[in-house]
Amino acid sequence: MMQNKSIPSLPSMNRQPLGFFPTPLIELTRLSKALDGPKIYMKRDDNTGLALGGNKTRKLEFIIGDALAQGADTIVTAGAAQSNHCRQTAAAAASLGLECHLVLGGQEPEQLQGNLLLDKIFGCHIHWAGSNRKGEDIPDIVEQLKKEGKKPYIVPYGGSSELGAFAFVEAFKELELQRQEMDISFTHIVFASSSGGTQAGLMLGNKIFNSPYQVVGINIDKSETDKVPFDQYIISLTNSTAALIGADYTFSEADLVLNSDYVGDGYGVIGALENEAIAMTAQMEGILLDPVYTGRAMGGLLDMIRTGKIKKTDSVLFWHTGGAPALFAYASDLAVSQSDS
Repeated sequence: MMQNKSIPSLPSMNRQPLGFFPTPLIELTRLSKALDGPKIYMKRDDNTGLALGGNKTRKLEFIIGDALAQGADTIVTAGAAQSNHCRQTAAAAASLGLECHLVLGGQEPEQLQGNLLLDKIFGCHIHWAGSNRKGEDIPDIVEQLKKEGKKPYIVPYGGSSELGAFAFVEAFKELELQRQEMDISFTHIVFASSSGGTQAGLMLGNKIFNSPYQVVGINIDKSETDKVPFDQYIISLTNSTAALIGADYTFSEADLVLNSDYVGDGYGVIGALENEAIAMTAQMEGILLDPVYTGRAMGGLLDMIRTGKIKKTDSVLFWHTGGAPALFAYASDLAVSQSDS
């Protein structure tokens, strides 16, 4: 058991309350038993409360806090058609009376499902951008909004800015307080890593709180971020977030654990790995994962346990980043089977 320690304070930032915190920290006893594996815990950021929950709520509290401090009246962000980040951004804007513009990759489908249906319910403006799902079209939209007299604020892709990463330094502090209260410890923290902010924040939090955990991001996407390799982007974001809060740490490639073994055929392409992880977690624990992010990350965790990369004597925290509404949009890709009763 790791010895409890004092929790250092973090700098104060503009913050707009949007979610329900702390999120639950639970043990997945049936899943662990089925794997004959390590203790498995889960941080339930699918229960953050905003628009059916998700980890982006944490980031948005600080990013929207900054937007309001700057006098913004319009929020602009981008993502894939089934973006969890865009769904939570649309809900945050609606709750605060802000206009919201989403720049989504692909073409408008004939039928609205999943996150896209919720985006429409929240009343946001949707701009379809074809292959440009990471915000490449945002500058032109912002210029038009300014001409209309609006005060737009750009929320970065995935909420992964220094403010978004700082939200996960705060989340790490929340986790440490819960861990100490429950008198438990971990060897690994495993999660879906896609836009970089969650991993950057957890890496920095791990250092600030002098914790021994291995922070393991499961890479979800083959593509680059901001035209640089994803691993380099995460390191750069971690360093710039440390500089933002005056933390005297410098990170390098040696500090990054980004597992790209489970990307498969690419972003949003669902295969056997994701299907098994979704089914096992649902049928063993009654918890829903999503097909794009947490399903792939949990699939990676299951494989690492089975192949001995994570030992039976280890104790793993899986950070559930949300995304269940996307299940409905991927119904045709999910191999749903009913266990015999």
